[in-house]
Amino acid sequence: MKHKIRIGCGAGFSGDRLEPALILAEKGELDYLVLECLAERTIALAQKRKLQDATKGYDPLLERRIHGLLPLIRKSNIRLITNMGAANPIAAAETICQIARQLHLNIIVAVVTGDDVLPLLSGIENSIETGEPLHTYGKLISANAYLGADALLPALATDAHIIITGRVADPSLFVAPLVHSFGWSLDDTERIGQATVIGHLMECAGQLTGGYFADPGKKDIPDFANLGHPFVDVWEDGTAIFSKVPGTGGTITLATTKEQLLYEVMDPSQYFTPDVVADFTEVHLRQLEENQVQAVGGRGKQRPETLKVSVGYAAGFIGEGEISYAGSNVLQRAQLAGETIRQRLSSSFSDIRIDYIGSTSVHRTSFGHHPDPYEIRLRVAAMASTSTQAALVGEEVEALYTNGPAGGGGVRKYIHEVVGIVSTLIPRTQVQSTISLYQS
Repeated sequence: MKHKIRIGCGAGFSGDRLEPALILAEKGELDYLVLECLAERTIALAQKRKLQDATKGYDPLLERRIHGLLPLIRKSNIRLITNMGAANPIAAAETICQIARQLHLNIIVAVVTGDDVLPLLSGIENSIETGEPLHTYGKLISANAYLGADALLPALATDAHIIITGRVADPSLFVAPLVHSFGWSLDDTERIGQATVIGHLMECAGQLTGGYFADPGKKDIPDFANLGHPFVDVWEDGTAIFSKVPGTGGTITLATTKEQLLYEVMDPSQYFTPDVVADFTEVHLRQLEENQVQAVGGRGKQRPETLKVSVGYAAGFIGEGEISYAGSNVLQRAQLAGETIRQRLSSSFSDIRIDYIGSTSVHRTSFGHHPDPYEIRLRVAAMASTSTQAALVGEEVEALYTNGPAGGGGVRKYIHEVVGIVSTLIPRTQVQSTISLYQS
């Protein structure tokens, strides 16, 4: 058992920047590097890629991330933990081994599977969002349970340099190496609650160092273009100190830490994860020095008896069209175009969305008085059951060139096949994870 370990977070979502992870691996003096790259949206997109090609379905940036990181983690003896396996962790492991062979490196990869629970669902299970049975949404194409730290521990007990998973709860990627390194019991709700606080603060990477926090003139962040990602030193009693590599951009302060602690948290006294129902209400944060914040006081209650499942279903197609207007009276011209499209398409679509980008596209309403904009991007979108029907949206928007109000230009049109996402719960006793080892 160790007395202290250091974990870095090199990615907080699938499309995150590549450079911060390389800096952490080269200069961070890490024991573990975590790449957290999954969300409901990204697992759905991964399932779409796997349906189109059975050899795909892992994170689209996996090759680029791994190619740069492999030499660094082997040189510094860093263990990499990541959910970049997405919908196809076995194919991801095989790809990693291929890259390792190209680089003449010996790598052992442990693959954690078991999150794919589609065969266990009948469709009569109720969704969390509406309470309606899953089968009422459409054809189910994927179902991924949120595994916890217990699924990762057998992989960490091997000699694997890389542990790659599918859908694992974000904080659990950090809880697992803490439990493994310090020999904590998964039944120790106080330790696991504190570990979940640590994981939650780390999971979004650059958000802790000022990303998504910055607001010029109100919350300024130094050297923002070179934003670094955080690492955390954790002692065997659970005390955690968050910091970043010297010379990287961004900052770690009480303010950035507090914002991340409450990020996506509806009830700080009951934050449900597969590992624990965490309680953040007694967490104490203290600024030790510049870019160093200490966190203690996380607690928890017994873990839930169910696991959340992210369910993907075939939701049809979205047809989109966009056109720009500029100059005087621009909002009125864009609104005339939008209402014209609505009338022309109303007989073909039951739900049409009209956005006036630059005016009311984000909040769909107006707050107080705002000066008239100089330019507006009109966006029209509608759901359809077929791609042929979805194409009508873009065609009508394109027709605005000569059949719409004055000054329209820059038309673009799109058709997207949609994987919808809903959630349900499954008894954790039904979910069995397994470990497979691959070697270059």
